Amino acid sequence: MPERRHIDPLHLGTDEHPYSKGLMARALMRAGVGVERAYELARRIEQDLGARGERTANIDRIQELAADVLGEPEGGLAIGRLRRYQDLDELDLPLIILIGGATGTGKSTVAAEVAYRLGITRVTSTDFVRQTMRALFTPEFLPAIHYSSFDAGRALPTMQEEEVDPLLHGFLEQTRHVLIGVQAAIDRSLEEGWSIVIEGVHLVPGMLPRLIEGAVLVECVITIKNEETHAGHFWIRDVASEGVRPLDKYLERLGDIRYLQDYIVERAQVEGIPRIENAEREKAIGAVMELVLAAADRVEKVPR
Repeated sequence: MPERRHIDPLHLGTDEHPYSKGLMARALMRAGVGVERAYELARRIEQDLGARGERTANIDRIQELAADVLGEPEGGLAIGRLRRYQDLDELDLPLIILIGGATGTGKSTVAAEVAYRLGITRVTSTDFVRQTMRALFTPEFLPAIHYSSFDAGRALPTMQEEEVDPLLHGFLEQTRHVLIGVQAAIDRSLEEGWSIVIEGVHLVPGMLPRLIEGAVLVECVITIKNEETHAGHFWIRDVASEGVRPLDKYLERLGDIRYLQDYIVERAQVEGIPRIENAEREKAIGAVMELVLAAADRVEKVPR
């Protein structure tokens, strides 16, 4: 039996689990409502329940309050998405969410927020898989995994490096090894009925199965079209990590990183994988959330 992501999908409350303002605000945020307005509406619902002496909220009443607090169009859209999330939870299928994209496009930030809004506690990265493999396999045995994704061409034999594009072929060689570990993580999630979010540069479209039985699969690629915006992400990451990930290294290799991005985006176009521009974080997160709902809608329409 798959793990449940929520006590109650809409967080409206039951006799055993009374309405929670915090959970309602979180539910509204995953439906695309901003933080301040989500808490404003959640407080309004709490006050309405108190005035009526009730412990549980009715979705129709919440829709009325949402229209009053958020306005008719936004309130209707938010409650409509909440109803769709309820349908998603009632599928009783784990979510497998794969978020690919080049280094520095903000994949990890988007992945963490998507997981939070969906109540998914298992989030990992292909970098983590690669780091684990480094502890198991020496550079002599598996050299490709001991380099950065944009530097893996250095692991190619000299003769091969002269015959091919070392940047791309080194990256693909590394990717093939890392995806063995990624597939193992997916298999374990399916076996246990867990939902999981995996992000990373190695999630190259077409190199993992497109169909997964017994789960709702969502796959996308995060991109940044503007080079200056892309470079800005490395500055932000440098500050957030207090210099743990050297800024100069990434800025010096930005051209190579964007070259790999072009390749990943091209593969996504060929494979029909959605590309999501991350010029604005909240819009990117919202786009991934909408992909999750759309994938659930498709599963619902398939006879089981």
